[in-house]
Amino acid sequence: MIKISKKLLRTLGRTNGKYNLVGEGDKILLGLSGGKDSLTLAHSLKHIQKHAPFNFEFEAITITYGMNEKLEFLSEHCKKYDIKHNIYDTEIFDIAKDKIRKNSSYCSFFSRMRRGALYTYALENGFNKLALGHHLDDAVESFFMNLFYNGSMRSMPPIYKANNGLLVIRPLIFARERQLLGFVKSNDLIAIGDESCPAMRFDIKSPHAREKTKEFLAKLEEEKEDIFTMFKAGFEHIHYDTFFDKEKFNI
Repeated sequence: MIKISKKLLRTLGRTNGKYNLVGEGDKILLGLSGGKDSLTLAHSLKHIQKHAPFNFEFEAITITYGMNEKLEFLSEHCKKYDIKHNIYDTEIFDIAKDKIRKNSSYCSFFSRMRRGALYTYALENGFNKLALGHHLDDAVESFFMNLFYNGSMRSMPPIYKANNGLLVIRPLIFARERQLLGFVKSNDLIAIGDESCPAMRFDIKSPHAREKTKEFLAKLEEEKEDIFTMFKAGFEHIHYDTFFDKEKFNI
């Protein structure tokens, strides 16, 4: 039997209550990579489906890259826990050989291509929402990576509408990464790690930006243990008129 901590369930409930991510009549597609984040989200949605006072459908979809991935264990896992699951085959890996320029970001390329495949499957099969397993650590890391490397202030919202009209939701966005790791470990689940990333098949350096950002944030948290609580609060209370965008000036 899968167990989800009460703390994580409270976080899920509050997030859903505040942003109305999952509701009556929704047909939700879940991007299931098999990593700790998407596995936690799959079982969280299953829990909500069993206990919430509303009805919704969800299906997990795993995108292949055309690298002869072995995904039988993931299909068996979903079957065991009554999670509807499909595999969507692509040729993203072969496309990358021709499309990616030297010194370009392989991670960004594969992320964009994977997201495009998810959008395509969702729209072709009548889903109105796409659920992704991003958590608070992802959101904070994204904010600082955009700030340090792109000179922009962006993060990951709990919900947004894509250009194609699909709603993208992140039910775990207020959960910490360590909670999701704890869920997988406490339930003795097999989770895919970074070794499955197609970028690892290319002769490139490991992505340094995220690694350095993680180290930076870890040091901050050592000095101020509630720093991620402050980040969360800050992301919810943005004073646009105090920055340099003249379109937002309060005059």
